[in-house]
This record gives sequence, structure tokens and C-alpha cells, in this order.
Amino acid sequence: MKFRAISIMYALFALFIASSIIIFPQSVLEASKRGIEMWASVVFPSLLPFFIVAELFIAFGVVHFIGVLFEPVMRPLFNVPGVGGFVWAMGMASGYPSGAKFTVRLRQENQLSKIEAERLVSFTNASNPLFIIGAVSIGFFHNQQLGILLAITHYFSNFLVGICMRFYKRDIRSTRKKEPFSIKKAFQKLYETRMNDNRPLGKILGDAIIHSINTLLLIGGFITLFSVLTRIFQEVNILAVFAKFIAFILQFFQLPTELAPSFLSGLFEITLGAQEIALAENDSILIQAILLSFILAFNGLSVQAQVASLLAETDIRFFPYFCARLLHGLFASILVILLYKPVYVTTSSQTAFPVWSQHIADQANNLYVIFQNTGIIITIISLMLFLVLVINKKTYS
Repeated sequence: MKFRAISIMYALFALFIASSIIIFPQSVLEASKRGIEMWASVVFPSLLPFFIVAELFIAFGVVHFIGVLFEPVMRPLFNVPGVGGFVWAMGMASGYPSGAKFTVRLRQENQLSKIEAERLVSFTNASNPLFIIGAVSIGFFHNQQLGILLAITHYFSNFLVGICMRFYKRDIRSTRKKEPFSIKKAFQKLYETRMNDNRPLGKILGDAIIHSINTLLLIGGFITLFSVLTRIFQEVNILAVFAKFIAFILQFFQLPTELAPSFLSGLFEITLGAQEIALAENDSILIQAILLSFILAFNGLSVQAQVASLLAETDIRFFPYFCARLLHGLFASILVILLYKPVYVTTSSQTAFPVWSQHIADQANNLYVIFQNTGIIITIISLMLFLVLVINKKTYS
């Protein structure tokens, strides 16, 4: 009976979406175009190199090499194997959902246990500096100092989540043998992994490109879907109903209720929410930073759906990741309040912006502008190469 009710709910939801597309064709088209443009111009070209490199690292045994070297660090701090250091670094550099993708790959390679993978994915799925500083802070707010504040609080709070999640199911001992720190052992692991993979170099590279683009196509589908869903919910005033509940929560924390619709949009899709918060009539940068830090940490339901889809390929459960997102949002919001004056106000009052933060902000902004101008061209060329590789693979298989 329960499964029958769930099936009926799924069918009714699909019917609702189909009907909404027919009733609001113009709005749906605009939302769909917006999602595809964002994916093609920024998401695809910025994530593709990281995905391909990660696949090559796994194939060539570099991840095993890193695992041995980072075991003395990752195990005491986060209660995960040393290979988690690779996922953590790649996740922060490339942004979500990279942490989930690389965790899934290592789980499929049997380099992580189920519990270790659940711990790892909870704190490695972060936003990248390009998005925080380039898109949100400079693109929407035209404010470099805000980007530095958001980046510091986002990554430090993510580190705190990792520390907390080390206690998740700590009574379950890993049966995996802990690797002692040894450079010789690390190189031996690298060599053994490469020898066990008998694929020629050309096939390894082709498989890395195909696997990476397949994942990015999945991500693009989710981005477009949630862009459309958010627009439909706006058209039928469903978001307005939820906004009243969000306004009640904001009022409880003595935050301005007029930001409730923008904050709710961010809980669905980060980019849309960040843009609406920037355009909202509110003079307090601190309030805006608190809400931004929460939605960046929460990841948005769009990213969470991407993560859930990736995790479904393995036995890794989604619920620990979701709980970690709430914890990350709480930590990030608190850190914004604590660091607002020393990081944002102090640097804003100085006549010269700190050199190190100025350099980071400039580089992030330059990269974001490059992707906006050339990203679609890179995406089209990559998809053409993908089609050639897939056709050749089917021809010779």
C-alpha cells in the first residue's frame, strides 16, 4: 500500500510538471535556457579538466600514492584513509559535485569502506573559489572583500564538519589495513596499480574523457531541471507559501523577513538565490553574508539531487551527507558573524586592499570572465570530441 501511494505521488508530480510546461511555455523556456547557458558557459568548462585529471590519477595509481602519504594526516583528523586527501583537495578546487563524484569512484575502486565514504562525502563537496569570489561576490555584489569573507568561512566551516563527522559511526572499525607512512611504499603502490591496469594509454585517456563528460551531462540535466522547477514553483505561487515559513524562521533569528523569497530560491538553486539576495533591498552586508554562507554550505537542492544521483551508483547513503549540509550551514553562518569585523570591516576600512586577497580575487574574477566568454565554445568542442570517441568505441567494440 505504501509503495502504491508513493507511485501515485510520483505520477501526479510528473503530471503537474508536464501540465505546467504546457501552461507556462515561455517561462519554462527562459528557465531552461538559463540553466543550459550556466552549465555550458561555466560549469562544464570549469569542471571538465578536474574530472579528466582525476580519472587519470586513479588509472595511473597517483591516488594510491597520495593515499599512503596522507594516511597520517587524514586518519587522525577525519577518520578516513589517506586517499581522502585527494578527494578533499580536488573537491575544494573544482567545486560541487566533484567531492561526491571522486568519493564514488574510490568506493567503486574499493579504496573506501561504506562508512568511510559516507564520512568523506560529507565534507568534500564544497563550492570552488571561482564561484564564491568570481560569480557571487564580484559578479553579483561587485565586492571583493565579501568574497574573501565567504571563502574563509566556507572552507573553515567545512573543515569543522569533517572533524565532527569523524565521530560518525566511530564504533564500526575499518577492516582496511592502515598504510604506514613510507615514500617507498607509496611508489610501490603507484607502480602496482599501473601494472594491474592493462589498458593502453589511448584507451585510458578516451575512457577518462567519456566518463567525465557523461557525469557532466548528468549534472547539466539536473541544473536545467531545477532551474525549470524553481520557475514553475514561482509561477504557481508554491514558493510564496514556503516563503512564509522561511520568513517565520528568519524572524525568529531576528533577520529581515523580506529576504525570505531570495533565501528560499537559494535553497533550491544557489546561483539564482545569490543573485536575488544581491538585488534585494537590504543595506546590511552582514545579513546578506549570513544568508549567502548558509546557502553555499547547504549546496542547494539542485546540487543535492546531483549528489544523490551519483551516490545511487554505490551503497553510500545520502542522509549523512544531507545532515552534514545542515551542520555546514550552521557553522558557516556563525563564522560569518564572528569574522565579519576582523576580515570584512577591517580590510574595507584600509586604504589598500591586502595584496594576497587582492591577488586571489583578481585571479578568480579573471577566470570567471574567461569562462563566460569562451566556455560555450569549449563545451561544444568537447561534446563533439565526446561523440567521436563514443562512435569509435562502439565501432571497435
